[in-house]
Amino acid sequence: MAVQQEIKSQLAKLLATEDIVVEHKHVETAQFNVDTRVLILPLWEKASNYVYDMLVGHEVGHALFTPNEDPPKHIPHGFVNVVEDARIEKLMKRKYLGIAKSFYKGYNEMHDQDFFEIDGEDINKFNLADRANLHFKVGSFTSIPFSTPEKEIISLIENAETFIDTIAAAEALYNFCKQEQEKESQSKKDEAKQDALMDIESDGIGDTSSTDDTDSSLSDTDSDAPVESGVDHIDSDLGMDDSDPIVETEDILNGKIRDLTGDEQSSENVYVEIPKVNLDTIIIKNDIIHDEIDEGFNEAEASFNPPSEGEYPEHLKYLYSPTAFHIPDTEFNKFKKDAQKEVSYLVKEFECRKSASAYARASTDRTGVLDTTKLQTYRFNEDLFKKITVLPDGKNHGLVFVLDWSGSMQYVLQDTIKQLYNLMWFCRKVQIPFEVYAFTQDWSREERGNLKSCYERQEGVFMIEDEFNLMNLFTSKVNGKTLDHQMRNVWRIANCFRVATHYAYPMRLILSGTPLNEALVSLHQILPQFQKETGVEKVHCIVLTDGEGNILPYHKEVQRHWEHEPYLGTRNINPNKCFLRDRKLGKVYKFGWAWHQFTDLILENLKDNFPKVNFIGIRVLPSREARSFMKLYGITEKLEREWKRNKSFTIKNSGYDAYFAMSSTVLAEDAEFEVEEDATKAQIKRAFVKSLKTKKLNKKVLGEFVELVA
Repeated sequence: MAVQQEIKSQLAKLLATEDIVVEHKHVETAQFNVDTRVLILPLWEKASNYVYDMLVGHEVGHALFTPNEDPPKHIPHGFVNVVEDARIEKLMKRKYLGIAKSFYKGYNEMHDQDFFEIDGEDINKFNLADRANLHFKVGSFTSIPFSTPEKEIISLIENAETFIDTIAAAEALYNFCKQEQEKESQSKKDEAKQDALMDIESDGIGDTSSTDDTDSSLSDTDSDAPVESGVDHIDSDLGMDDSDPIVETEDILNGKIRDLTGDEQSSENVYVEIPKVNLDTIIIKNDIIHDEIDEGFNEAEASFNPPSEGEYPEHLKYLYSPTAFHIPDTEFNKFKKDAQKEVSYLVKEFECRKSASAYARASTDRTGVLDTTKLQTYRFNEDLFKKITVLPDGKNHGLVFVLDWSGSMQYVLQDTIKQLYNLMWFCRKVQIPFEVYAFTQDWSREERGNLKSCYERQEGVFMIEDEFNLMNLFTSKVNGKTLDHQMRNVWRIANCFRVATHYAYPMRLILSGTPLNEALVSLHQILPQFQKETGVEKVHCIVLTDGEGNILPYHKEVQRHWEHEPYLGTRNINPNKCFLRDRKLGKVYKFGWAWHQFTDLILENLKDNFPKVNFIGIRVLPSREARSFMKLYGITEKLEREWKRNKSFTIKNSGYDAYFAMSSTVLAEDAEFEVEEDATKAQIKRAFVKSLKTKKLNKKVLGEFVELVA
């Protein structure tokens, strides 16, 4: 039923010609707030498809055409509603020709099921308001009689085009019914008076043959009492009916529609919203992080005692080191040198694609300066003026990186960082501003008792753990020397997770869980802040991860019977009943059951909010996980061929604009062609193929990345 409700929600949005917010709740009648543009529909679980469509169309008609103003107080609401219902349904049929069928079929079902309770009743005895209500709703299925004066009022209702017309017709309808009620009341009074007079005469009260003695005695006894008229006395006993006429069929119909709703004990739809996070609370600043790292590494360097070669067997020779950081620093320097080829390739591709795009959008304009080389052609050529080619300015770019700092990244983190560093050096070369954030849940472990919530906790928003943080590992705001030092720091840490080292990583930078979705939620504040600070026009957001994050729960008020006040608890997402709602966009999203579908939904909402941002995913995965990852988005022969040939493939149907899958095994291989002096032909061939494979993978992924950026 939830699916049907959301289909009807989309119908309501289409009919309203705007992204109004549609909610299905346990309410008796539909409600529309013209200020917030929220349409609340009852859960008509017992309604047929035609009746549901008719009811939705009717309520959208009110949303479109009924103004947010109260009718005059002297006209009962029921009379205004009869006329307004007729007007807005007429306008809806005029605006959407196809909905006429839904109204016809819907009211036909209602008539067959006696929604107005007129079966066996004499419609002639109904007041004009009730007959008018029946005429405009089920008049196609039953004959409704009207007198000549009544037809004039019916014509007023039929011709109502504006809400002012509605008020005028409703007032005329009410006055007519009031007059008819008064006439009927007067007629009943006259009949009762006549019957009373006849009773009086039959009792002998009016008999003039009474004796003089009796008259004399009555006169003497009540000489000072006022003499009452017999007629006036009867009037006072009967009284007058001053009550307002009512529209009974309106109340009956509303009651029947309320009966279409399901059991109030059944679960209703839940609409969850994304909270606004406080960046000052969740972001650990760049200088604080590296001060922490420097302090720990300085202590490690100071306490380091170089081992002698004899202390280790041959297979542990990688532990030989004159300093604590000799081995990782040597590897970093080598990687930095080798990576310049890929970086240069990136820069070249970027400049070429950018120039090609600019020339494709170039325009040629004539100037007011004569081209003297064409003067001799003036007899047959009118184009004698110089031309100028105008190249439009390209958009300036900025990059925001989100790095997975979870425990599962232990053995692929350094290879992932290699890709990150290539892109950072590329940004540095072409002067593109960037920020790198790593998500974690363990930076604040030592201060857990003093943690502050990073958002306002309230019912109906996603819950974010207090331990969630974003470490600002790198930023383009620092100078080149500082950046190089910071990149070396993080390289050392990544090295710790992969092999045994002579030093330990700072405990606050331990690998944690996977708050990927929390990080994506934070982008709602990070992206506009980044754009404001840098002044860039085009932003690219790159997420480097090896897996999915947990589905976020949402806050729900819970009332326990032993407590006076409810407390704010949490509930898990139920895809059958839960929907993501974005009030700013006026859009509702349907949750899926799988973890990756939740992330895709958050990404879809991000793309809707930031249409000028490219969201790119880079997934590092072992070969054994490639096929299972393909299954998430549908295995195709093309993907399998790509993986077999290049050890990579690109997903285009995920929440990302492009999702690159890359083999962790190939990334870990050295791209340099190196062999021993006495190597055989077979060894040389294997080394050559291996180096080509790695270079091919890097160039393919980096090439697609540049294409998106440029």
